[in-house]
Amino acid sequence: MYEVNEMPAQVDRELLDLLLRCRTESIGHYREWGNVHGSIAAVMPERRVAGTAVTLAVPGNDSGMVPYAISMLRPGDFLVIDRLGDNHNSCWGGGTTLSAKLAGAVGVVIDGCSTGSSKFREFDLPAWIRGYSPITCHPYGLGGAINVPVCVGGAAILPGYAILADESGVIALPPEDVRYLAEGAIKRQDGYPAMHARLRAGEKIAEISGLRPKIAKAAAAEDEARGRRKRG
Repeated sequence: MYEVNEMPAQVDRELLDLLLRCRTESIGHYREWGNVHGSIAAVMPERRVAGTAVTLAVPGNDSGMVPYAISMLRPGDFLVIDRLGDNHNSCWGGGTTLSAKLAGAVGVVIDGCSTGSSKFREFDLPAWIRGYSPITCHPYGLGGAINVPVCVGGAAILPGYAILADESGVIALPPEDVRYLAEGAIKRQDGYPAMHARLRAGEKIAEISGLRPKIAKAAAAEDEARGRRKRG
């Protein structure tokens, strides 16, 4: 069975540019959901991209919906592929890489396998994938869905979400959450040089973070409680 839905509204360019100033882990300090599991890793970890999620659910060894979805892509889109649990067959290769790049895609994340990584670099399409397989899918006509809610690496992603991806991984955000999360992440990043200077000057990270007195106080309370239990 097939389901093809309309393309989502694209995330405002100004928001995506703001997001591109962030590292994914800087947002991950504050946001515990929307993060794709780290087993889905960057092919080109030196690249950071942000775009609008176009989602795709592709079953088993049937890749028919992949080229169909690519034909719908617009410049600035980020293709998000849920393989529905299949980690054996590759739904992606050189032809799809070049096609997506020419369509204007900024990246692709696949909760499953691709063929080798060389074409991603040759055609300059950043990708985040679970692994590689020489066993390719075929257009069997088993079905699939475009622009539906998907689950990729444990993260629920809706069409139209903002996607940020870099060496640490992939994070998906509702557009309305982008600004405040990005601004918080940028503020955190701006404080790193001062923290690094303090470390180089001899301060310990447990002191800078304020964890030393917090943990010491908690440990002392635990010791006191143990003593009371022993005495009782």
